[in-house]
Amino acid sequence: MATNMAGERTCNQARTNLMSKLNIITDQLLTNLSTQASLSPRLRKNHNLHPSLDDPVQRLCNAFEPGTYVQPHRHTEVGRWELFVVLRGTAAVLIFDDQGSVLDRVELEAEGEIRGVEVPSNTWHTIVSLMPGTVLFEVKPGPYIKTTDKDFANWAPPEGDSRCSLFEKWYLQAQKGECPAFLNEESGSKLS
Repeated sequence: MATNMAGERTCNQARTNLMSKLNIITDQLLTNLSTQASLSPRLRKNHNLHPSLDDPVQRLCNAFEPGTYVQPHRHTEVGRWELFVVLRGTAAVLIFDDQGSVLDRVELEAEGEIRGVEVPSNTWHTIVSLMPGTVLFEVKPGPYIKTTDKDFANWAPPEGDSRCSLFEKWYLQAQKGECPAFLNEESGSKLS
């Protein structure tokens, strides 16, 4: 009997040690993340599951609200793909050509037919939140180096620019083959 109880204690201790090492994505975590995003000036908040920016696989929950602007960008290094899986809400991933025309639009819905999309390296893309409380799970190769992670499109304004809201509103409805009319009004379709 004593041997059996000692074995149970060892098993419970091993289970406790394992649980303390697991990254668990709970409903409460997603709710808290969405609340933080809604209160943030950028209307975004992420929760990293990777232990450091040097990690070879970056994994994070990213809450973002309607109205946030993500400048179109690409990851130019070979093998620098990006995976988006919707955990809550609805979002659209837009794929662009070199001039800013939409090549594809993929709508991700937590309760819908399409739940995720992987964007290949060297592909211009952005993402837009289509409903409050949207949270995505993102995975991409690391390490994350801010200065080289993204090549931003020069035909779209940088974050903080007064024209960002025009782009974000256009993203909400942009369809394949469309280019924002205000791009044609800019000299040479470049906003830099």
